[in-house]
Order: sequence, then structure tokens, then C-alpha cells
Amino acid sequence: MAAAPAPCADPAYRAFDFWLGKWDVHLADGQTAGTNHITSAQQGCLLMENWQGAQGSTGTSMNFYDPVAGQWQQIWVSPGVIIDIGGTLVDGSMVLEGLITYTGTNEHFPFKGIWTLLDDGRVRQFFEESREPGQWKPWFEGFYTRIAEGMSSSEDTALDNPASF
Repeated sequence: MAAAPAPCADPAYRAFDFWLGKWDVHLADGQTAGTNHITSAQQGCLLMENWQGAQGSTGTSMNFYDPVAGQWQQIWVSPGVIIDIGGTLVDGSMVLEGLITYTGTNEHFPFKGIWTLLDDGRVRQFFEESREPGQWKPWFEGFYTRIAEGMSSSEDTALDNPASF
């Protein structure tokens, strides 16, 4: 009797694996934005994101491939913001679209996230928001640099000095 395939074994579940790892995140001008740790969970069926911003912001997302919809979904939760977006790989970039909700005002707007693996191994994350129909404005742009095993990072430094965030 043949063994049943492992859950989430289909290659579609691996499309976002380029984002896995521990990352230092910088803005385009080189300023430190924070650190992000993306892990695989639930036997490879889920990517968990844990963000720690340089100025003290935090957030967590769950990212998963929905085989019925045939697309990736991200649910992000942080104090004051919920993001619910979905989509697929487009020309090598993960492109997810949906809504951002500001919980303090109960306002929501169209929102788009694009993750691109760059030739140098970094990942560019670019978010846009549309408060006026058809007019997209940048919301965040970060460049992820992988933290090598055994190296310290701003995250490790922050653990030693919580006031640094």
C-alpha cells in the first residue's frame, strides 16, 4: 500500500518559501526598519511571521496556500492594523491584494503587498494603499537581508537592550 502524500506537499505550498528565515529589514535609504522572523509551521502548511520594528512596533502574520482558491492568503495583526490579502506569484514576485483595516477608526482601504527575491539574495517587500479609487500610494518598502547563522542581529541586541526599539 502506497503512503499517502504528505500534507501540503504540492509545489504550490513552497512558492513563498524564499521569505523563510531571520532577517534584518532596512528602508531604501539604509535606515534600520526592524527584524523579521519567518518560520514554517504545521508540517510546511503555514508560514508564521513575527515582526519587531526598530521603533517598537510589532506584528504577526499567518500565510498559507489555499488550494480551493488556488492562491496564497495573509492575515496580519498588529496593534491598530489588520491586513487581509491574497494572491499568487506574478513574474516571480508574490503579489497579494485585499484590504487593510485601521481598527482605531474602523476604516478600511484596498491594500497590496509585493515580495520579490532579488538577485543578491535579499527580499524586497513593497506595500501600497489606495485611499482614493485607482490611486495607489506607497505604504512601506523594506529590504530584507538574511541574518547568517551564528551572527548577532539588531534583534539579538534588542533582547539585551529593550530600550533600543
